[in-house]
Amino acid sequence: MRNKITNGFQIVQDLIKLRWVPEILKSIDMGNKQYSQILKSIPYLSHTELNRKLNVLVEKRVIERVEEGSNIRYSLLNFGEDLVHIFYHLEDIEVKYCKIS
Repeated sequence: MRNKITNGFQIVQDLIKLRWVPEILKSIDMGNKQYSQILKSIPYLSHTELNRKLNVLVEKRVIERVEEGSNIRYSLLNFGEDLVHIFYHLEDIEVKYCKIS
């Protein structure tokens, strides 16, 4: 049992620690499904970095890339939805317990 918990935590931690991943997943969750929408919604994120992170997230089966004619859109898979839930929960914990005075 402990090994499953450790492995699961390691998988999630590896994704969370990647720069821009939380912002990208939250952007997709908020309805920004196209590349240009995601890029526009995240200040200071470069084209190169967005491409890299989208490829990692597709490879890790966090999001899916769907081609509809000439349009490409991204959507969260179940794993991505669970990660976004974790991100929102971490924000709630920050607001509740980490107030800066």
